[in-house]
Amino acid sequence: MERRNWTREELILAINLYCKIPFGKIHQNNPEIIHFAKLIGRTPGSISFKLGNFGSFDPSLKERGVGGLPNASKLDKEVWDEFYNNWEERTFESERLRAQFEKKSLEQLIDLGDIEIKEGKEKERLVKMRVNQSFFRSMILASYDFTCCLTGIKNTDLLVASHIVPWSVDEKNRLNPRNGLCLNALHDKAFDKYLITITPNLKLKVSKKLKDEPKNKTMVENFSQLDGHEIKLPKKFLPDEE
Repeated sequence: MERRNWTREELILAINLYCKIPFGKIHQNNPEIIHFAKLIGRTPGSISFKLGNFGSFDPSLKERGVGGLPNASKLDKEVWDEFYNNWEERTFESERLRAQFEKKSLEQLIDLGDIEIKEGKEKERLVKMRVNQSFFRSMILASYDFTCCLTGIKNTDLLVASHIVPWSVDEKNRLNPRNGLCLNALHDKAFDKYLITITPNLKLKVSKKLKDEPKNKTMVENFSQLDGHEIKLPKKFLPDEE
């Protein structure tokens, strides 16, 4: 069979998939990889190999001493850099492409909630924001293997893709996966209210305000006992120390 070169569109879709699959589940028997292979007319083995190529560019894997697969192409690197240097635009482009290949609308592909604004620029802006927020959640939860990095909770209904630097503060890094933590809803709220933080050496620090509150079992178990504990690190897209 003649070898078929990867197109830019296929590579954008492949990076989209790379971001959403836990690193340890990139293999040809993964149902998501099998589905994607059928979508673009390739074998599951070729998809998993390409995702492994992208792993060779992932700086977080390099920091962990994990290497991706060799022999990535020049176009692989170009498309990866496009994504990594402009998450805002490439994320939306990849989801829009995915909808086209799935022969669905973005509304069918992603739960956009109730957007009641009439057609126009404002609706386009809201749709893009919802699509990108959904992608960020999928990417962060997958990076942390669907586990809260503080408590080990695995129920996805209780998990939040939390921004280290808030969405409203740093536009450039809104969708940067290194600006994300997987937290349960309680600790996400505490993090948002500056009652807990993560230090540069990736340990939990609990605010004196919480420590000074009257002690009860719930507060002790969820905060005091965790003070100083290291967070559970993701398999890829390590949180940026800066």
